[in-house]
Amino acid sequence: MSVELYDTLSRSIQTLAPVSGDTLRFYCCGPTVYGPAHIGNFRTFLIQDTLRRVLEVDGTPVKHVRNITDLDDKTIRQSQAEGKTLTNFTTYWTEKFHADCDALNMLRPSAEPSAVAHIPQQIALVEKLIEKGHAYATEDGSVYFRVGSFEDYGRLSRLKQRELKTQSENSAGELNDADEYDRESASDFALWKSRKPEDGDNFWNSPWGKGRPGWHLECSAMVDSAFGGETIDLHGGGIDLCFPHHENEIAQSECAHGHDFCKHWFHSAHLMVEGEKMSKSLGNLYTLDDLREKGFSPMVVRYTLIAGSYRQQLNFTFDGLHASQSALTKLERFAEALLTKTGEDSDSFNASYVTANAPDDFGRLAKAWDALRQNLNTAASLGAIFGVIGSNPAPSLDAGGARALLRAFGCLLYALGLELFTIEAKTIDAPDEVVALAQARWDAKQAKDWGKADQLRDALLAQGWVIKDGKDGFELELKS
Repeated sequence: MSVELYDTLSRSIQTLAPVSGDTLRFYCCGPTVYGPAHIGNFRTFLIQDTLRRVLEVDGTPVKHVRNITDLDDKTIRQSQAEGKTLTNFTTYWTEKFHADCDALNMLRPSAEPSAVAHIPQQIALVEKLIEKGHAYATEDGSVYFRVGSFEDYGRLSRLKQRELKTQSENSAGELNDADEYDRESASDFALWKSRKPEDGDNFWNSPWGKGRPGWHLECSAMVDSAFGGETIDLHGGGIDLCFPHHENEIAQSECAHGHDFCKHWFHSAHLMVEGEKMSKSLGNLYTLDDLREKGFSPMVVRYTLIAGSYRQQLNFTFDGLHASQSALTKLERFAEALLTKTGEDSDSFNASYVTANAPDDFGRLAKAWDALRQNLNTAASLGAIFGVIGSNPAPSLDAGGARALLRAFGCLLYALGLELFTIEAKTIDAPDEVVALAQARWDAKQAKDWGKADQLRDALLAQGWVIKDGKDGFELELKS
């Protein structure tokens, strides 16, 4: 069985395979680097990273290209507000994104093109679209794609089932504010935007005058550059990008080249936080740094973000983070039990066993591996792993059997991107507010105020922390 995945275009589960050759061409819409990526962004990127790992374990080489959006209204506006050049501003946030990716154990893409580095390619693509009658220039020097010229517009998001009126709302029902512009027709979108005073020095020369590309254009140009203008096998992104961004990519690419843009479309559902939509006003746009400051390691965050179905909305909670920490601890104990049988220690586990080299037989963990190949069912895979752990197989195994199970277990961990026995995963400092509660509880106990001490102990438990008293003080541990 090969890897199967739901395809947004056909609304069905399809086998993933390269259109031509042995390498699967996989393009992902990457971050807009105007600030730190939040957990909603990273859910999508981590799901994509997990899929790539599963494909590679399954024996399919992947050329994974993920772009950097370093040119749009947001990057320009924020760099101007901070008094920085666009290059310096976006370089800083690109490096921060890379650091967070590394902490979350994400594989680096095969290529990571940027919008600014592909201005000539974007201009050439616009010229081709104008020449073929699919785009038009306006008096102010802007260029728009004529949506009415592309008969198949809307097939990805099923727009033909309702009247297309505007580009101002995305497929998640949210304001599409990534590319703000005026247009002659509500359904047309900007390919090239004439220079405006608020753009400052961020403009380029073109046949239509000074300006800059529209947001949608960059991905088509970078796909052409990375994959030679051929049909790509797989395109990924959050569900909010389905319309208008991915619809517009299809339109401009297929009109320019005359062949299918992409064979398979892969979209991830949204993230909720404690049952609410993420927003700045609610203060729940958590970044990796925010969660680290609250005492959660990147491995705990990764586990939490990939544990649910990628096609279903995930409710991200702090109780869920604590549960993920407990789950990782159970995975470590399972590995330790097997390592005891082989006479090895935990220091070499990640290096020796967590690899992309799939065993010939996953044995007791076959269901866990099959679940990953069947529409990336991470929840079922983890459930199958814990089913094996619950059966406590280690005592019945000799060293050879334990080693074989470790190889299968390590390969599954590689596919999931999970590392055990990491410093951060095993040692988590309690947040300051938790330490303060624990100290107040200790003080109450010393004052023999047992009622208050019990109340504070319960408050700590409610936040997921257990206090252990010693002769001269206390220790805090995450509740398992």
